[in-house]
Amino acid sequence: MKEENNGTPKNKWSRIFRKKWFFPAVYLTIAALLLSVVVWYQNLDNQIQETEDDQSSETYTPAEHDEDAQSVMDQQEVIKMPVVNQDQAEIVTKFYDYNAEQEEQENALVMFNNRFYQSTGIDIASADGETFDVLASLSGTVTEVREDPLLGNVVALSHENDVVTYYASLQGVNVKSGDKVQQGEVLGKAGENMFGQESGTHVHFEIRKDGNEVNPESFFNQPLSALDEAATEDEGTESEATEEESVESDGTEESTEDSGAGAEDASTQNSQNSNVEGGNTTDDTSDSSSSEDDA
Repeated sequence: MKEENNGTPKNKWSRIFRKKWFFPAVYLTIAALLLSVVVWYQNLDNQIQETEDDQSSETYTPAEHDEDAQSVMDQQEVIKMPVVNQDQAEIVTKFYDYNAEQEEQENALVMFNNRFYQSTGIDIASADGETFDVLASLSGTVTEVREDPLLGNVVALSHENDVVTYYASLQGVNVKSGDKVQQGEVLGKAGENMFGQESGTHVHFEIRKDGNEVNPESFFNQPLSALDEAATEDEGTESEATEEESVESDGTEESTEDSGAGAEDASTQNSQNSNVEGGNTTDDTSDSSSSEDDA
């Protein structure tokens, strides 16, 4: 019985193997499995490639922006005080600001020839009263070098965005017109001049934006672009002030017209009154003349 039972499965498999459809079915199954593996592998490779491309693009984009931001920051110079040692520097004359307090305005007045003048810059002196090197506050081009009888030696530098730095009361000058100077380069030595005798040995420093003087103390250690923002704010303030002045002037013109009209009415009335009085006098005279003739 055991031998018959053991022989039965073998006979079944042999019968299956003998079927005509068995081997083609096996081949098709194996081919389908191989094709499935190939397709799955290709999809997996494409997914890996797309992931790598996404990662490379994500890392590349911020790097590009970082380089641009770094280049912009490199171009923006910070406005420096034109001295070597700021700790030893002392501002003896301030910039005259109309919005400042009275004490600061008094410190921004320069007396010359028994008259007071408003300072358009600042006077910087050393704490020990000795001369010192005057440095370029910003990189730029020398546009003016001259000797003034009142201000001493004068040097002017032009910069980007219509900015000009102005240095006066120099004892000696190390540059000439047309020179390209870098920030921190020595322009000359601080000295004395006739206009600012009370300041002693000093350098008179100004910053001009679009031809207008600004307070240098407000822009030290700030980028050059800060001057553009201040100029924009000043233009807005000036436009508002102009509008207010125009409104006030319109009101003044209207009141002037009203007063003029009233004056014309008054003069007309006075002339009419005088005519009436003159007519009455004529009548009276004619009456008196007729009375004399009758007599």
